[in-house]
Amino acid sequence: MKDVIIVGGGPSGLMAAVAAAEAGASVLLIDKGEKLGRKLAISGGGRCNVTNRKPIDELIQHIPGNGRFLYSAFSHFNNEDIIRFFAGLGIAVKEEDHGRMFPVSDSAKSVVDALLKKIKDLQVEIKTNAPVATVLYEESHAIGVKLRSGDKLHAHKVIVAVGGKSVPNTGSEGDGYPWAKMAGHTITDLYPTEVPLTSNEPFIRSKALQGLALRDVAISVLNPKGKVLVTHRWDMLFTHFGLSGPAVLRCSQFVVKALKKFKTNPIMVRIDCYPDKKEEALFQWLLNLAKEEPKKAVKNVWKGVVPERYLHFLLEQIQLSGETTFHELSHQSIRDFVKELKSFEMRVNGTLSIEKAFITGGGISLKEVDPKSMASKKADNLYFCGEILDIHGYTGGYNITAAFSTGYTAGCHAASSLQEV
Repeated sequence: MKDVIIVGGGPSGLMAAVAAAEAGASVLLIDKGEKLGRKLAISGGGRCNVTNRKPIDELIQHIPGNGRFLYSAFSHFNNEDIIRFFAGLGIAVKEEDHGRMFPVSDSAKSVVDALLKKIKDLQVEIKTNAPVATVLYEESHAIGVKLRSGDKLHAHKVIVAVGGKSVPNTGSEGDGYPWAKMAGHTITDLYPTEVPLTSNEPFIRSKALQGLALRDVAISVLNPKGKVLVTHRWDMLFTHFGLSGPAVLRCSQFVVKALKKFKTNPIMVRIDCYPDKKEEALFQWLLNLAKEEPKKAVKNVWKGVVPERYLHFLLEQIQLSGETTFHELSHQSIRDFVKELKSFEMRVNGTLSIEKAFITGGGISLKEVDPKSMASKKADNLYFCGEILDIHGYTGGYNITAAFSTGYTAGCHAASSLQEV
């Protein structure tokens, strides 16, 4: 019998294994797949965004899905501790935009390999290709797991770290929710977050802007009365089905919630290409550009104001010919163009499926989990960590930070509480 069984070899499970083994526990790490760390290996576009270096309060703000629950876990193991941990494994990290931390090697594989070497050095037993059927309980105590093969494996402590329902090709298929329910846990509504938006706008269906990226724009989600619900500023991408890119992904959970709350479809989103400029300043700038070269067509004079394809698209929206010169250009036309630059609105009707999302919203109710230990309040000797919990953040290193932190906390406490068994 092992001291601790950990189910799931993703970020939280691997960190839980390290923490429990370092604390002296005998550990068995079980995963349904052939390889451990599959979600880590594809994170950050294959570069692995290991954490984010923002101050803790800002970090919490970037985890809109119950981030405050993490204050206790961050007091044990936070983003700076993650950086030091990987430095100790020989993985130096570098800071990029928005506080994102990547390995200097730009290789997610180096991160996964270092973690796997660490758990092997700590003599953690690893069992892959071993899907778990259920957690075993006895009189409201977790006593081990039953594999789909029928084998029963017993332990003093069980840590469930199997993820949510997003990116199922990495093994996250929602397996853990029924196990938690068996212990009496509540599973809050599951929904996609950090997911591309879908739209039936004619220009989307015709793929007129497919593949076009806009840099450093502000995307706002509007309620049915036109009031801004949330705004996020970063890059975005037009796709063949709608919108994607970091700013859009951050807005996606608010679209999901608005569609549900207002019981209306579609929801409007607004794109502001110049969030730092007022409309009047933009008007004067564009007017002066045209005035300086009065014989040139506006499509050439304003070239570079936005990407060329988007420029032509916006000119079409206001029915202004790109061949128009300064002498033919009315002030109202310029103001109409400025309005499109600052507040182009389009309809979105939903998102891609939860399986296509980067992160799962919802999960095990945090009212039923001890934030100081990640221990279940419903069953003894049972712990949860990572995405199976009702915690979700924006892309940019926030979710992986939550996974590492909750995994470390669960592993430490499971090992330290063994004397109570």
